[in-house]
Amino acid sequence: MNATRHPTVTRALRLLASEMAEGDVLSSPAAVRDYLRLSLGDRPHEVFAVLFLDAQNRVLESVELFRGTLTQTSVYPREVVVEALRRNAAAVILCHNHPSGVAEPSTADRLLTQALIRALELVDVRVLDHFIVTRRETVSLAEKGYL
Repeated sequence: MNATRHPTVTRALRLLASEMAEGDVLSSPAAVRDYLRLSLGDRPHEVFAVLFLDAQNRVLESVELFRGTLTQTSVYPREVVVEALRRNAAAVILCHNHPSGVAEPSTADRLLTQALIRALELVDVRVLDHFIVTRRETVSLAEKGYL
C-alpha cells in the first residue's frame, strides 16, 4: 500500500478488505469497485492485481502480482496460474490501474484478458471479470462484453 495515503483512505481500505474477506465480494460489486479504486486508483505506475476466490466466490486473498511503469506493466499468465493454484482458487477477478486517468480498455488489455482466460481455463479457474481502475472510475471488461 502507498505509505502516503490519508488515514481516512487507509481506514476505508481496511473496512472494504474486511467486508470482501467475509464473502461479500460478489453480492456487493460496488464494494469491489470502491476497494479497487481506493487501493489502485492513485498509483503513479501501473499495478496488476488479482482477487483470488474460492468455490463460493469468497475472497481468499487480494495480491498485487506485477508492477510496471507509468504506461505499462508486464503480466505473465504462467505466474497468474501458479498463484491461483497456490491458493487453490476456483475463480479470479483481475484488475489493473491506468495512471493516465483514462479507464477505457486498450487492445492490449483485451488481448491480455483473453490470454489469461485461456491459461486459467486449463486449470479450471474461472475469470469473473477484469477491472481497469483510475482515481475516479472503474471499468468492467465483463460489462463491456469483452469476457
